[in-house]
Amino acid sequence: GRLSERIARFLGTGRFIVWMTVVIIVWLVWNISAPRHLRFDPYPFIFLTLMLSLQASYAAPLILLAQNRQDDRDRVNLEQDRKQNERSIADTEYLTREIAALRMGLGEVATRDWIRSEFQDLIRELEEHRSDGRVVFRAERPPRSDVDDR
Repeated sequence: GRLSERIARFLGTGRFIVWMTVVIIVWLVWNISAPRHLRFDPYPFIFLTLMLSLQASYAAPLILLAQNRQDDRDRVNLEQDRKQNERSIADTEYLTREIAALRMGLGEVATRDWIRSEFQDLIRELEEHRSDGRVVFRAERPPRSDVDDR
């Protein structure tokens, strides 16, 4: 499995193409220019054709095997991603419901900003009354007897 993937990965590199080109050029140059008794594959280069066919017959299944293993890994990763997305969607929906509930609850409760704006309106109103010279609060008490005043 892993060895086939490594071989398939190597077959798809530029390094492999360079090595194959160098081997084929050396093969051709040797079998064309070497003395006749040292040539091992004369002109139609049948042995070279056999070697290239043999290499292709092994390369194709190795590449397909590596692709199948990669497809299996991709399928597992896709399933894990799908499950993670489902959890994320469920979490998002839960948080959305919680935020909506909080907003509804805050709609019934006086918020800090609302109280601050009310105080600012009251202060502005008091300052307007004071600048007009009007008495805002009377200091005198109505004549009333209190039980504790004995």
